[in-house]
Amino acid sequence: MAGVTAPGSYTARLLGRTRLSADTYQLDLDRPSDFRFDAGQGIRLSRGGLVREYTLVSGPADPQLSLCVQVVSGGRFSPLLAELSAGSSLSFSGPHGFFTFQDGPLPAVFVAAGTGIAPFVSMAKAGATGFTLLHGARTLRDLHYREALQSVAGDYHGCISRETAKRPGRAWVFKGRVTDFLRQRMPAGAFAFYACGRREMIREAISIIDERFPDSRVFFEVFF
Repeated sequence: MAGVTAPGSYTARLLGRTRLSADTYQLDLDRPSDFRFDAGQGIRLSRGGLVREYTLVSGPADPQLSLCVQVVSGGRFSPLLAELSAGSSLSFSGPHGFFTFQDGPLPAVFVAAGTGIAPFVSMAKAGATGFTLLHGARTLRDLHYREALQSVAGDYHGCISRETAKRPGRAWVFKGRVTDFLRQRMPAGAFAFYACGRREMIREAISIIDERFPDSRVFFEVFF
């Protein structure tokens, strides 16, 4: 259950960024000593009069705050973050959100597309294990945090939408979107589904779950 509900205002210093793929990077901030959050929650960054919300990749016990940021072509905020130098100050509020792991009797299935993987990385760092993860991306290189997640997942499926061939020796690769896997490959049963990503993916996933897994529970967070 979420234990942090009252957001506050903070200032953090940019420590650096790590390139994850051609258009995505991890942004690392120093963590204010009094900032607390639950895995799956996020912060609202402010800069130049703009405000954007990002889910934290960090675990609740990590010494720094990390975000998975995709540079959006034509966007205003993500390119701004990509140009900041180490040591720059950023204002943020938080924690925000209620997309947290609810331990219960139903097997957990995490459904992530793109940077929607962020809350599941945080949940894994907080101790979630044995879950099934459907990890959607355009290419194998876009399966961010794959190795760390594979090491704790009970079942991991990289759902690739743009590459045309399944590479030898990678049985965990599925050619298609996460919603294709839900429709075609997910075994029957009752599950606790956690879905995070674009609105269109969430809408389609919920429709499939309602049809194929009617005794399941669904938790979701729309990224954009």
